[in-house]
Amino acid sequence: MPGTGDQLARLLAEVKSRSGLSYSELSKQTHTSTSTLHRYCTGKTVPPDYQTVARIAMACSATDSELTELLRLWRQARSVENADPVVPKQPSVRRRIPLGSVALSLLTVVLLLSAVAGAPTGPVSEANQQVYGPSWARQEPVDPTMFGVTASSSSGVMPSFRVGSLRFWDSRTRWASIQPQRDVYDWSILDRLVDSARHAGLPAMFVFGGTPAWAAPTSPKAAYNDGSRAAPPDDLADWDRFVSAVAARYRGRLDAYELWAYGNDGRYYAGSTEALVEMTRRASLAIKAADPDVTVVCPSMGRLWTADGLAFLRRFAELGGYQHCDVAGIKLHQRRAADPPETTLELLGHIDETFHAAGAHPRLWNTGTTYEHALEKPLTEQRTIDYAVRFYLVAIYGTNKGLNRSYFYNWGGGGLPITLQVVGGPPTRAALAVEELQRWLAGTRTRGCEQGPSINLPVGVWQCAFTAKDGRVLLIQWTSDGAAQTFAPNRSEELRLIDGTSRPLQPGEIVHVTQTPQLIVQGPGD
Repeated sequence: MPGTGDQLARLLAEVKSRSGLSYSELSKQTHTSTSTLHRYCTGKTVPPDYQTVARIAMACSATDSELTELLRLWRQARSVENADPVVPKQPSVRRRIPLGSVALSLLTVVLLLSAVAGAPTGPVSEANQQVYGPSWARQEPVDPTMFGVTASSSSGVMPSFRVGSLRFWDSRTRWASIQPQRDVYDWSILDRLVDSARHAGLPAMFVFGGTPAWAAPTSPKAAYNDGSRAAPPDDLADWDRFVSAVAARYRGRLDAYELWAYGNDGRYYAGSTEALVEMTRRASLAIKAADPDVTVVCPSMGRLWTADGLAFLRRFAELGGYQHCDVAGIKLHQRRAADPPETTLELLGHIDETFHAAGAHPRLWNTGTTYEHALEKPLTEQRTIDYAVRFYLVAIYGTNKGLNRSYFYNWGGGGLPITLQVVGGPPTRAALAVEELQRWLAGTRTRGCEQGPSINLPVGVWQCAFTAKDGRVLLIQWTSDGAAQTFAPNRSEELRLIDGTSRPLQPGEIVHVTQTPQLIVQGPGD
């Protein structure tokens, strides 16, 4: 009796032959090379997952009963190939699919692949081949500091849920607040914040900005209520003295300095690009002289969805601004707060192209959002959970473009589209979901991030893979919009949800993927 791999190949070849499609035509419809299709249909190779089998079969108009039989043969072939017997389904209270419903379920899945998820069934155009964001595979530890928040509170109270790093802004620590007069300093708030962060073991970043009125009396006011100015000081020696004073006071106590907030937005900085480069050069020299090991972040750039915003960033780079810093600060955010976080990867691509055109390739830290988002309505509770978690997953997805850290805006305040925690209140469900994500990824190494057909998933399904210390593989899956269905891969053991619950998961089991990220745990393998 022929092996199950031969039987699988025979049935695939049969449905292909009946369809009248050539290998070339079938290749275009299934995004699979002709040589690979030939190996599948001749039994030289067993397809890596059932979605590949189903996509080929549906392109050839396979019947429901054939889809059911293909699933059975694929499971057996893979178990033989891996010398790993198929794990029988255990009786449990979980939903079980009656045998008579298997064909309908499979048909539903494939229709989702081809219709709901938008998988093409004919020649692929340039438009539907567009993939926003990097697809990559490499091994590196997940840095806990990536999970940053902007602490917009002067209280000194720290988040009561897990975060990885802090950024102080909108916390009454602008230049105008710390140095209200030329020779007068008030360190009380910043001292309290720095001491609290160190006690909590959290790396902290101070942000420069908000020139005091005494240093630029005729300049336009900034978008703050403290009377600060949006222009450089009339005498840059005042800037030098302030930067040196901050760096000397907090030597070894702060981990990073951001040299200005919104350097290309006239509401926050109304000077020339040349002046900002010079301020950056002088500040970096002063900070490194006082604290050589600290990280210097160039002025953060916003308005990057606009041509003017990108042009300022490019001009700053061409003038050598990024040569004076360890990191470039960018405002990486959706056009609207209600847009999926994954849309920021399109913006990250534009930013990367702009740096490349200017001949600069700095590391990137996402230091916030846009002023306009604060004016938008709060999102629904479920969407706040989904978007807060995906904010950090998108950051991990973007590491291939140099993105190393992201600060969520904000912690401590309310009335925003997404609230993590108001000072004095409990963490929201969104905050607890972010904490759960960090538990999932503690001590892991990235394996890679992909989306859709490139890894045999429906269009709109995203996946990031990680390796745990014990060798298990962790797959985080989610959709950017709507829902889809996939199959649990080989060696699947457990499905974990972002609310902290979990259940057993068996290889080949149908997995419902939504906009809420979830984790598939695979046992150690090759």
